[in-house]
This record gives sequence, structure tokens and C-alpha cells, in this order.
Amino acid sequence: MRWACILLPHLALDGVLRRCADPHAPRALVGGSSQRRMLHAVNPAARALGLRRGMVLTAAQALARGFATDAYRPEEEGRWHRFLAAWAYGYSSQVSLQLPQALVLEIQGSLGLFGPWPRFEARLREELAALGFRHRIVAAPNPVAARVLANAHDGLAIEGDAPMRRALGQLPIQRAGFAPDAATAFARMGLRTLRQVWALPRDGLARRFPRELLLHLDAMLGERELALESYRPPDRFDLRIELGHEAESSQALLFPLRRLTADLAAFLAGRDGGVQRFELQLEHDRGAGTRVPVGLLTPERDAALLFELARGRLEQVQLPAPVRAIALGAAELPPFVPVHRELFDPRPQQAMPWESLRERLRARLGEDAVHGVQAHADHRPECASLSPPDMPTRREGVSTDVAHGPRPGWLLAKPVPLRGPMPRLLAGPERIESGWWDGGDVRRDYYLARLADGQDAWVFRPVGGGGFMLHGWFA
Repeated sequence: MRWACILLPHLALDGVLRRCADPHAPRALVGGSSQRRMLHAVNPAARALGLRRGMVLTAAQALARGFATDAYRPEEEGRWHRFLAAWAYGYSSQVSLQLPQALVLEIQGSLGLFGPWPRFEARLREELAALGFRHRIVAAPNPVAARVLANAHDGLAIEGDAPMRRALGQLPIQRAGFAPDAATAFARMGLRTLRQVWALPRDGLARRFPRELLLHLDAMLGERELALESYRPPDRFDLRIELGHEAESSQALLFPLRRLTADLAAFLAGRDGGVQRFELQLEHDRGAGTRVPVGLLTPERDAALLFELARGRLEQVQLPAPVRAIALGAAELPPFVPVHRELFDPRPQQAMPWESLRERLRARLGEDAVHGVQAHADHRPECASLSPPDMPTRREGVSTDVAHGPRPGWLLAKPVPLRGPMPRLLAGPERIESGWWDGGDVRRDYYLARLADGQDAWVFRPVGGGGFMLHGWFA
């Protein structure tokens, strides 16, 4: 087997920065007790001001001005960890959150699908960068070795036990994944690298250090299998973004909305599913929140399409009060079936697929403005199709197929008298006699006719005589 470790050294801070309109502005996470607030993490711009992790907040404020602060929330960090695990699940069925600040995934079985490791790694890096998370990636024969090597390397890819042992042996003690007290004890003994620790008598290490240290050494070398708990994606998506300001219009919500829909798309791709209905929840300081439901006719997972649909629904909402937070929840996550297309699709590159156009029209015009048409078992042309409000529940075994001749692409709502000179009849007559049971009895002879101006029309004449009536147009 072969494993990849994705180290996320700035997970909590990146989770905050990705909701900021300007992630490059100085910002720090603040944790600790209320009596002693300390900087838990700082971004590069704040580090350039001289701020460092572990600095007391009052000292940081005395040293520099103009940096923003956010509270460090361990539960938020865990939520982002699980979100990235759901994303990684799209690349491997064995993903684990068990090792700290990292994702480990088995990649040997995925190389045949995603290509050789350099190409696979580039794809992972590209998507992580788009999601807004800094990272380091290392591949090694076992997950513990990959996690330890990621402490000191980025982009390292090792195949085979001998190269892995050489790379591990060169690691400094402080980066070998030991507990702090064990690493300090080794340093006081004059040990600098992991190779020197391996040279010590094993029974001596067993007497002086906890049993976990020997288990860690064995797991690094692959001499002991580590039982990793595999991640399984949930059946519901929930994500909330707390705004740093009050948004008074829907336009001010577009940036967090784009991030929410992109995260939903990444989550759906990971579980190979789609979404047919989701809901936006707008939170206000006072009063109940505003709910914005978004429904689709078929499951989708394209980030751009989801954003456009949510945006269209959001722009129709009158905000009763400024918005302080926005959340997205999706409980209906059916399987996603991609649209079948030919290998050489004749559709122009700039044309929009029908599925996307349909959903955008529904979002802009309303759910009842765009609907399908269902064939109905009736020979009368005006009764041969039904729109959704009129559609009866179809019973099993009842066919809606009706044999008939050519039908026009444009059927008039009501027949109108045909004006002008006598048309030239090209086909017909096709007699239709039906409707005696519901009071709508019709007895007509239909013809395909060419009018004087060259247009092809669908006309009929009542049985027994009478003038021609126009009922439709052919393309």
C-alpha cells in the first residue's frame, strides 16, 4: 500500500481567512482564558508586523496596530477538518482524521484512476488552493511515516522501505512526532536525529519511556500496523459563515454565498452525489431568521450552477433586517447521474446546456414559470398534452401513446379562422372524432397545408362542411 499525508498546519486560521473579503490583511486568532488572551495563530501579514504565535494579546496590541482578531474555536477547526475529509473521500475510500492536523489517504488504489502520483498530487494541490487551505503533502509506504515526514518536508514522495528508512533517519528529534517530554529527554541525552534513537537499546527505551514511544517507532517503520479509523461522509451538509459586519443587501452576501456553494459542490463531489434541494438561512440580530429555499428539478453539483440558482433566489428576498450570518443546509443528497453526451458533442462551446438554462430560468422567473409537458392519451390536439397542475396521477399499465400523423411544433391555444386565398393541401385528411364522453365532442378533418406566403400550417375543416380553421404552424 501507499499513503499520502496532507498536513494542514494553519487549518483554524485558514478556515477564518477564507470567509474574509481580503485574506491578505493582517489577522490573528486569539485564544486562552479571559484573564490572559494569547495569539493562537497569525497570518503572514500579521507576522510581518512582528506578531508571533504565543504572544500575549496586550503585548501584540502595543507592538502593532491595524490587525484584526478572531476568537479561536476548536470546534470550528474540527468542522473544517471533517469538511476536508469529505473532499478527500472523492479520491480514496480510505481517509482518516486520526493523525493530528492532517488527512491521510490510501492512494495506491487511486493511481489507476487519477494518473501517476505527480499528476495526482498536482490535482490535490490545485483543489486545496482553490478551497483556501495551505498544506504540505508527502507520500510514503505507511501513513505514520508520511505524517512524520510531512513535519519537515513538502512534496517528498517515497517508494520502498529502504528509502523511507533513510529519510526518517535524517529527521530532527523535534520533528519525529514524539511527545514533548520525550523529545526533551532525547535532546538532553545529546541525540539529534531519529537514526540515533534507533541505535539505542530497545529494552533501555522500554524502561525509561512510556510504551507509546516504542509503538510510535514501530509504526513509523511499518513494523506494526496502525488501526486507523476510516472516515465516512455524513448524509447531510451544513455550513455556516459568520459575517464580520452587518449586510444590508443581498449583494453584500454574494461573497460568502459563493464560498458556501463551492464548499457544497466539493462535498458532493467527494461523496459522488448531487443535491436537489437546499436552504439558505439568513441570521439577524433580532427576530427570526430568513429562510430561502432553493429547489432543483434534477440533482446537480456544479458549483457555478448552484451559486447562480442561490443568487437568483436570494435577490428576490426582501431582507427584514441586516444579516449577521448565513448558513447553508442540504438534507436531500440523491445520487448524481451526469448528463449523457456524445463523444463529439456538436453543441457550440459558448452554448449553455439545457439543464443549466432550465434551472436558471426557474430561479429568475419562479418555480411555476418553467415546467414540463406530459403526453396525455387523447386524440384531440388541445387535450393531448398536460402541464403539471393538470397532470393526473399516472396509473401503472396505462399507456399515454396515441398513434397519429404529423403534428406541428407550434399549436395554437385555440383554432382561428384561416384568412386569405385557398391553401394548397399537401397531406390529409386525418379525421379526428373524439370527446363525446366529456361534452367536448369534435369531428374534424386535418390537413397539412401550404399557404400563399409559403408557410406550412396545420388546418382542419369540420366534418360535414365549413371553412378552414388554423390550428398550428410547422417549422
